[in-house]
Amino acid sequence: MSKVPGPSENSKRNINNVVVLALCQALFNSGRTLTFISASLVSISMLDDNLTFVTAPVTMMLIGTAAGTLPAAFLMRALGRKWGFAIGSLIGVFGSGVAAYAISIDTFLLFNIGIFLFGMYGGAAQQYRFAAADVAPEHVKAKSVSIVIAMGVVGGIVGPEIVLLTKDAVKAFPFEGTFWALSFFCLLSGIIVLGVDIPKLNKKEYNNTGRALSQIMLNQTFIVALIAALFGYSVMNLLMTATPVTMRLETFTDESITRVIQWHVIGMFAPGFFTGTLIRKFGVVRIIVTGSILLLLSVCVALSGDTISHFFITLFFVGVGWNFTYTGGTLLITEVHTPSEQAKVQGINDFILFTGLAISSLCAGIIYHFLGWMWVNLATTPMIIAVLCSAIWLRSIRRKEQATAISTAK
Repeated sequence: MSKVPGPSENSKRNINNVVVLALCQALFNSGRTLTFISASLVSISMLDDNLTFVTAPVTMMLIGTAAGTLPAAFLMRALGRKWGFAIGSLIGVFGSGVAAYAISIDTFLLFNIGIFLFGMYGGAAQQYRFAAADVAPEHVKAKSVSIVIAMGVVGGIVGPEIVLLTKDAVKAFPFEGTFWALSFFCLLSGIIVLGVDIPKLNKKEYNNTGRALSQIMLNQTFIVALIAALFGYSVMNLLMTATPVTMRLETFTDESITRVIQWHVIGMFAPGFFTGTLIRKFGVVRIIVTGSILLLLSVCVALSGDTISHFFITLFFVGVGWNFTYTGGTLLITEVHTPSEQAKVQGINDFILFTGLAISSLCAGIIYHFLGWMWVNLATTPMIIAVLCSAIWLRSIRRKEQATAISTAK
């Protein structure tokens, strides 16, 4: 950021960064998918018949992510993206190892601590998407971000397969081997990310704190970006967290549960290979609107039956709807900050986002335990409607601003 590279150098740097960050995203999401599938199943075996806190490990992962967002953002501001990501990966290595050990001694509390630490690594890893935009040329920024997010599709394939391959690796303790595999994923991402090439802030940018955070957060673009990402992600999280438990109690096999989650994750990330192109063609707001409509359709399918096909279609639609709302929200956030404001804006965005997700994850278990699967789905509808209405509101504001600019030019 202190030296302005030429067009050719900038292009090569962007390609390098996208490749490195995409590989890291693939590893992170493989581990995260693995955790979503196996943590709830570990909880069922540890908690016996009381399922009130069956989603506690997933909740602790999200609390860890929320707790790690601001420290990760400011660590990257001080040390640069590379070392911030590397330190986060090491925390993930340690946390995964703690979780694996906790399974071997059947300690639910220690298992949750390990998952919390893995979640803190997520606080850094969630910024892979923002890092992809840092030095990307404007005309490929949307595509760079969406490709990095899209590589999470690897997690939809690799994560579930690793669960099936490793769940009985340590015969006496099901899923212990799974979390040792998770530790390896974290270590590998920490090594690969050392190849990222994103310059640190120069002295002037570092010393300039920019606008007050409260001023930025009142910007309508920031508000809609946060609503789209937060509520779109919360809807996905509620349904994704409750689905393995619901399917297990409906006597579906581990294979069926794994395949449903696998295709859900593919639905989340595969569209990213063309989401950036769609945003450039139709605009970010229209893509967010489309995502919210897909989320509504998923709830309708979920409420219409409980066969394997219903779960499959519901989770797949949820995945695609999440991709559109989350990618759209991410790009809107990059519109509202300068390089000097980057750390605090991205940090507070992800802090609010993952705090909300932690709450939604805990609520998923409580709502499911006391009210059932139907009410888990119904609880998502106000959030989906909020995303839809906020996007339409921003679109109307931008149309008015555009009309005013045209009339002024005349």
